[in-house]
Amino acid sequence: MHDSASDRAAVPLRRRSVVATVGALAALAGAGFAAWRLRPGDGTLGAGVGPEATFWQQTFERPEGGELALAQFRGRRLVLNFWATWCPPCVAELPLLDGFYRAQQARGWAVVGLAIDQPSAVRAFLAQRPLSLPVGLAGFGGSELAKALGNATGGLPYTVVFDRDGAVLQRKMGKLSPDDLAAWAQLPVDASAR
Repeated sequence: MHDSASDRAAVPLRRRSVVATVGALAALAGAGFAAWRLRPGDGTLGAGVGPEATFWQQTFERPEGGELALAQFRGRRLVLNFWATWCPPCVAELPLLDGFYRAQQARGWAVVGLAIDQPSAVRAFLAQRPLSLPVGLAGFGGSELAKALGNATGGLPYTVVFDRDGAVLQRKMGKLSPDDLAAWAQLPVDASAR
């Protein structure tokens, strides 16, 4: 057989074409999976499969001892904040969240801080800067719960607001502002009021 220069040039071109096609298909499959995973729905947790289905059954150790069960907040509007002691924007927003908790709990609001951190670091932090709001020690496994609630990047701080029916009303990646909290205080009581 006789290989011509054009035949030899066509082989790398075909390989590049196949590699590009496979890469494009993989990217499309990944985008499709992400769209399916983060697809909009009714926002209610507990009806699906996976971590969302067991959201309200989650329990966490409390820094002062005892257990923090998310089920105790079911039926209330809930601000769930993921934070860590090593995260400067998290630490900066904690006084705002604590103030919101104290001001809004009589209006049916609950605020929970889930620390994605070492328990010893959280205990030492809270000894210096106590909070009124309940704190759960989620550890680094709390990142998976945050991802199940829409935090695809795993960044902190991350906050999710639920209505009384357990529907997600708002999500916020990054540091909260007083305006965020003021707007949340005005949110409808339940999903049917949206």
